Amino acid sequence: MTKTARFDRQTVVEKATHLYWAKGFHATSMRNLQDVIDMRPGSIYASFGSKEGLFKEALQFYADMSLNQLADCTAKTQSPIRALKTFFNSVVIDSRRNAPSNMCMLVKTISELTDDNRELLFEAKRLLSTIEQSLQGVLDTAKDCGELAEDEDTARLARYLQMQLMGLRTYARTSDDELTVSSMIDDIFNNKTFLLKNH
Repeated sequence: MTKTARFDRQTVVEKATHLYWAKGFHATSMRNLQDVIDMRPGSIYASFGSKEGLFKEALQFYADMSLNQLADCTAKTQSPIRALKTFFNSVVIDSRRNAPSNMCMLVKTISELTDDNRELLFEAKRLLSTIEQSLQGVLDTAKDCGELAEDEDTARLARYLQMQLMGLRTYARTSDDELTVSSMIDDIFNNKTFLLKNH
């Protein structure tokens, strides 16, 4: 029974994540949630405490999807830099065909919420930081295997990649030209910082 309950909770959170990602926190009503996750408001409150509680779990679910996507990219190649470029292509270009929104859910949340939802705003910022740290972890591996210079500041570079990823996803919303977006990703990784000549 316990295993079934966990599975059901994950399914509910996944459905809620896609709804929140598409509509944003404030535009998602309890009625919307009820229709999508097939739970009455009383059951939602009993299971998650509030609409905010469910949204917080959705943010974590979204972040976990991104982290798993990055891990999958790194597992498929011995080149950390190539893995990062594959991750960018996957997130910015490939996912736009089936994602509820081209925009990062965490960035969308930070753009939408104010201090009236301080706890959720803090959580979105914390999860973005977690993803940035994971990017830095891949960059540290790249340094260890000689794809980055030994004196490269991987924390700074991770911030740079995070910023570029946010901007690319936003720009991709304004353009249907995937070739242009793809060339912009190429430009990022053709930067002299990266030793792509070996990949």
